[in-house]
Parts: sequence; structure tokens; C-alpha cells
Amino acid sequence: MSDLLHLWHLAAVAVAGLCTPAVARGSLMLGLLAAGAAGGAMHCGPMCGGFVLGQVADRMARLPAAGLCERHRVGSALLLPYHLGRMTTYAGLGAAAAATVAVLGRAPWFGGLSALLLGLAALLFLSEALRRAVPALAPLLPAPGRVPPRWSRSLARITTRIDRSRPGGGYLLGVALGFLPCGFLYSALTAAAATRTPLLGAAAMASFALGTMPALIVVGLAGQAAGRRFGRSLTTLAPAVLAGNAALLLLLAWQAA
Repeated sequence: MSDLLHLWHLAAVAVAGLCTPAVARGSLMLGLLAAGAAGGAMHCGPMCGGFVLGQVADRMARLPAAGLCERHRVGSALLLPYHLGRMTTYAGLGAAAAATVAVLGRAPWFGGLSALLLGLAALLFLSEALRRAVPALAPLLPAPGRVPPRWSRSLARITTRIDRSRPGGGYLLGVALGFLPCGFLYSALTAAAATRTPLLGAAAMASFALGTMPALIVVGLAGQAAGRRFGRSLTTLAPAVLAGNAALLLLLAWQAA
């Protein structure tokens, strides 16, 4: 009996150690990085691959034929300014959401807001995991990533005015397209808002943006078909990653409550 109590005490100490603020922040960053990678393979690659391939083709067409080489091809396909632009928007949204929650959290009736947001983010990620793992449940689950027609038309007008041939054009395009509605983005943003610190909210969303990059880079380097194959190779793993991230967020919500 004493051995059992000792093991229970060690487990409780271990869980308490995992719930320290520094570890919790690191866990949130890693969780959103993994969620971004899973979401990038399942959603970003197929849905945003057209934007990536259009930019790659445009950049390749402007390169002089005499100067074409593998280094230029890879450099054009990486689209680092575009991804940095998306990361800037995501980080800005994370900072704004965390600052808003920090202000609201000062009211006594919003004391448990961080725990509520983390729990909501966990449910959104779990919903995405179930949608992929059990397609028959998809009609019964919320789909917050649908793009309102008016919003998409406004973004289209903005992006068509961006001169991509000029330095910074790809970056500005990434900034603009970072506002495209997406269920994974909403889930990550909800978790980032729960940090109640603008810098941490920005860092959390930057981690999420970094996680979405590999799938889009594969599309840029090898084409949409390769992106689909890359996504299919992670189809069985991605729902488990999202479910694990949901469990982590629930643990953080329990700590914040």
C-alpha cells in the first residue's frame, strides 16, 4: 500500500511539474507547431496550393533563361517572403487576440476566460481530428473555416493590386492572404488568445505558421500532386497529432482554471 501511495505521489509531482508556467508556454508553442504541420498537410496544401504555384510560376517566368539554375528554381519555390508575410499576419492576430483577452480578463466575471478559451480550442482541434478520422461524422461537426463570399471578394481586390514583381510583393501577398478564414487558424488563434500576453500570443501563432510551411514548400518545389501525396502520407498520423494537441490544451485549461 505504501508503495502504491509513493507511486501516486510521484505521478502527482510529475503532473505538477508539467504545469509550471514555463513548461506550459513551451508545450503550447510545440503543440501549435505540431497542429500547424498536421493542418498544413491536410488543409493548407490542397486549399492554398494554387496561390503557391501561381507565385512560383510568376517568379520563374521573370527569371532570364540564361540564368536559370537549380538554385534559382529552389529559391523561387521556397517563397520565403510569402511565408514570412503569413507569419506576420498570424503573429499580429495572436498578439491582438491575447491583448483583448487580457483586457477582458480584468473584469471579475471573466476570471476563468483563459481556461474557457483553451477548452474551446481543444474542442475545435478535436473536431478537426474527428472530421478526418471518421468522415461520416463530418456533417455533424462544426465547420468554422468556410469563407464568406464578401470577404473573399474583398481579399481578391486587395491581392490583385499587389505588384508581385517588386521587392516585397510576395511578402505583402502573404500578409493579405493570412486573413483567409480557416478552421485550423481559428483553433490556433483561440489557444493563443488564452495566453493573455501579446508577445506570447504572437509567438504561439508564429509557431503555428511555421508548422504550416513544410506542406506548402513541398507544393512549391514539386507541384500540387506531390503536395497531395505528402498530405496523404500524413493522413493517418495527422488526426492523432490533432487529438494529442487537444488533450494538451485540455490539460492547460485544467491548470488555468
